[in-house]
Amino acid sequence: MTRPPWLDQSVQGKLMVCGTTSNAGKTTLVAGLCRLLSRHGVRVAPFKAQNMALNSAVTVNGDEIGRAQYLQAYAAGLDADVTMNPVLLKPTGERSSQVVVMGKPIGVMSAVEYHNHKPELFDVVIEALETLSSDHDVILLEGAGSPAELNLLQHDIVNLRVANRAECNAVVVGDIDPGGVFASLYGTVKVLPDELAQIIKGFVINKLRGDPALLLDGTDQLEALCGVPTLGVVPMLAGLELDAEDSLNLVSSTGLNRSLDIAVIHLPRLSNFTDVDPLRAEPDVSVRFISSASELQSPDLIIIPGTKSTVEDLDWIRKSGLAECVEHAAQRGTPILGICGGYQMLGSTIDDTVETKTGRAEGLGLLDCSTVFSADKVLAQTTGIAFDAPITGFQIHHGRVRSTDDSSGWIDLGSGRLEGTRKDNVFGTTIHGLFEADEFRRRFLTYIAEQAQKPFTAGTVPFSSRRDSQLDRLADHLEEHIDMAKIVDLII
Repeated sequence: MTRPPWLDQSVQGKLMVCGTTSNAGKTTLVAGLCRLLSRHGVRVAPFKAQNMALNSAVTVNGDEIGRAQYLQAYAAGLDADVTMNPVLLKPTGERSSQVVVMGKPIGVMSAVEYHNHKPELFDVVIEALETLSSDHDVILLEGAGSPAELNLLQHDIVNLRVANRAECNAVVVGDIDPGGVFASLYGTVKVLPDELAQIIKGFVINKLRGDPALLLDGTDQLEALCGVPTLGVVPMLAGLELDAEDSLNLVSSTGLNRSLDIAVIHLPRLSNFTDVDPLRAEPDVSVRFISSASELQSPDLIIIPGTKSTVEDLDWIRKSGLAECVEHAAQRGTPILGICGGYQMLGSTIDDTVETKTGRAEGLGLLDCSTVFSADKVLAQTTGIAFDAPITGFQIHHGRVRSTDDSSGWIDLGSGRLEGTRKDNVFGTTIHGLFEADEFRRRFLTYIAEQAQKPFTAGTVPFSSRRDSQLDRLADHLEEHIDMAKIVDLII
């Protein structure tokens, strides 16, 4: 591909992308820029020093990182590496998180404990960034939340303090959709100490709806007030479907002419919800996220997904009335699939002295298996055969599931090893991401349709191709609406 005029062939350095708030569009902007630069031959890599998310992935080396950095690496044409996300926080409650450092958990900390631990992590962050930088021309650093949280600045390990140490510039993204974007961009600069404020060299206004002319000279006035130019106004990109980082962004896929109805239980501590993204992409499948017994109705498949707190979410399922509904559905022969934590719930017992420290709890009893939690965490990429089709995925769990019948496994891992448990139409597996395998997904859905005695036509577009097309569409959109020449100039 011919290099565009905005790209200097010798571009090299770093640039940080911050946001005025969470969900301003930092992750999407970094993913789009990774794709845009990489397809023009730039060796670019993403970096987020600290991520807080229950949606994670496993690298080829068996390290756990945030799903967003996994996607951004994919956008850049790279295998994800732990140096791209050296610190991952996986919330276990309102005020505590499991802390994952360089891909491995080091324990559960309260918010106060973690804040006090940050100074020890700063050197880990910088070392990871330096290692990543040695192998790539451009590093796009993503901030977290807002860089202007005054109470956190002293021990910041993810925003402008990192940019200052790395001697790179920053741009700040503001979401115009809820209103107040000019005040939030201006305020971000003005509340910061001078040494950090001067790092911010540009603004990007994101998610504009309607006519850009309605902004009038607002961006010029903003620059006059705080000295920072606006480098682009990015319209809302309708229908963009990429791996979400936050379950708050989940949207059900529905359609009047879709044959199969899949209900996914939206657990309070839902994790790795992107497991169902390939199902949502199927043109003949409707995927609904449900949180109450009244919403369940009569689906063709019920999925109980992963969770960071299996026992607590199992208790919620019982209190919500969904447990009884799932049990009745199983008795009627409705297929049920549990993934990771959902799989553990379907068994007879769960013995957890690690995650929630609640000890022994009774499961739903729909599968002949039991779970015992272990302090060490299973982190691995996995391949196998299921429904006579290849599958790939990854495992992230403390709970070890043991079937009472060794022959009940339904996924062949090779060398005589079986994974998962099946009893009639109830399935369980610890493998995340298996629906990204196109042939398996189509065969599994065909089976579900046969059980429901419904017609089903599988989609023909590979899921990876669909993801690539979305990333390319995003890259094209950013190239059209952002002054890329100025962005490249800021990469130092």
